[in-house]
Amino acid sequence: MSQLLLLGTSACHLCEQAESLVVQLKLPFTKVDIAEQEQWQERYAIKIPVLLDLESQKELCWPFSSADILHLWER
Repeated sequence: MSQLLLLGTSACHLCEQAESLVVQLKLPFTKVDIAEQEQWQERYAIKIPVLLDLESQKELCWPFSSADILHLWER
């Protein structure tokens, strides 16, 4: 089973929208605040929110839809 990370920052309204989509789909995920992780900051600062599948290393950069998330999850 894939492990999803939702990369974002606090007080990011787009990150909140992305989280809402994942929650509605009832998929397991972990939220990561990139401000607390330097390696994530360097890579994703201008792309957030990003949904990252750790197993496949595939990522979705905002904007994405529920269908996009399901497609990532089902690979």
